[in-house]
Amino acid sequence: MGLNTQKAEFIRSAAGPRDFPRDPLPQVAFAGRSNVGKSSVINRLLNRKNFARVGAAPGKTVHINYFRIDEKLYLVDLPGYGYARVSQAEKARWAGLIQSWFDDRSLMSLGVLIIDARHRPTADDKVMCDYFKSTLRPFAVVANKLDKLKKSEIEPNLALIRETLELSDDVKVIPFSAEKGDGREELLGLILDHLEGTV
Repeated sequence: MGLNTQKAEFIRSAAGPRDFPRDPLPQVAFAGRSNVGKSSVINRLLNRKNFARVGAAPGKTVHINYFRIDEKLYLVDLPGYGYARVSQAEKARWAGLIQSWFDDRSLMSLGVLIIDARHRPTADDKVMCDYFKSTLRPFAVVANKLDKLKKSEIEPNLALIRETLELSDDVKVIPFSAEKGDGREELLGLILDHLEGTV
């Protein structure tokens, strides 16, 4: 099965559970820290320059954004986390929205957690990873900003990510560069394999 990534449309911003689509289309959820380049990863995956808005100020998106791709799946863009300048009230609202989304086990089909390949995952990354684990649904980790690493740093950094997040062997860690396109085919292949398994 192919996926026409050019056939992508914004559906809605969900502020709460009543806004979550509940039709039979698979939902592939993307999560990551506010400054990890999540929008850039989504844009690279779809080969669209400005499809997912790249925000000038991190921490501005406090809704869950839904995009329908080729009438075959939803790409679910979860709000970025871990931005220090967001007020406590906003953090609480974010936590409530995320909790309500993950609490509904019928929603997520596949998860994609985006991590900065240069650094050890943060405490917030670990919390988000635990959300994904709690669904008992498949997920993968995308280690973005690969182009900022020396070749000798890649394998040790990927191993550190796997160890810090306590990932089981069946969770893929995909080295990725939104800038250069490394990892796009592997991530797209993972989504397509999952899509074929859900049809």
